[in-house]
Formats: sequence, structure tokens, C-alpha cells
Amino acid sequence: MEVLNALRDYRTAETAMRAHASTMMGMGKTDLAAVRCLLQARQDGRDLSPKELSAKLDISSASTTVLIDRLVKSGHARREPHPTDGRALLIQPTESSDSEVRSTLTGMHSRMIEAAQSLTEPEADAVITFLQRMRSAVVEP
Repeated sequence: MEVLNALRDYRTAETAMRAHASTMMGMGKTDLAAVRCLLQARQDGRDLSPKELSAKLDISSASTTVLIDRLVKSGHARREPHPTDGRALLIQPTESSDSEVRSTLTGMHSRMIEAAQSLTEPEADAVITFLQRMRSAVVEP
């Protein structure tokens, strides 16, 4: 039970950190999640369409349109034409949103990486196995 309590404590702390980051950046949790998805896609060398963003955030296409409108208006994202499909759009993060997210979350990410790197290989293997089992436990019917 101590392991599950520690996991719950971590999730509570992470949720509070994301709420704080949202407040610091003046955006809602979904907006911040969207910007993080866009930044991750760019880092991975991928582009995201509104449909893909909708799927990643598990929100409706109508909600995605409103979300993208907000992100464009606030300067966190921009719409760009798809390079090969003239009817399609891609959503890109702006440089200012990248800088803003980095300045808000870099310290926390650095501390998380440091904590993960401090694990021995057997400890890391145990954590990975545990988290994979927990994921399976929550996604299986």
C-alpha cells in the first residue's frame, strides 16, 4: 500500500504543478496540454493536424476548433497550410510559447530527469515494470 500511496502523492503533486503552471502562463489546463503536445510533436519532427490534436487531448472537434482559436489569439500557436494537402491545416507552436513553457517548466523537468538518472539500472527496471503494470491495470476493462 505504501507504493500506491506514494504514487497517489506523486499524482497529486504533479496535478498541482500543472495547475500552477497553467496559472503562471494565464491559460487553462487543456490549453497548456495542447501547447505541450504541439511542442513535443515539433521536437519529434512531426506536425499535428487539428484532428490529431483532438485525439491526443481526447476532446471533440468543436472543442478543438475553439481551443485552437484561443491559442492563436493568445499567440501560443499558429495555423499553417499543409504542405501537400491544400485543404488541410497544421497547428504549430510559436517560438514565444516554447520560451514561455521552457521558462515555466524547465526547473521541474530538470529535477525530474535528475531523479530518474539517480536510479540504478535495477531500480529503473523495477519502476518501469511497475508503471507498465499500473498502466495495464487502468486501461484494461
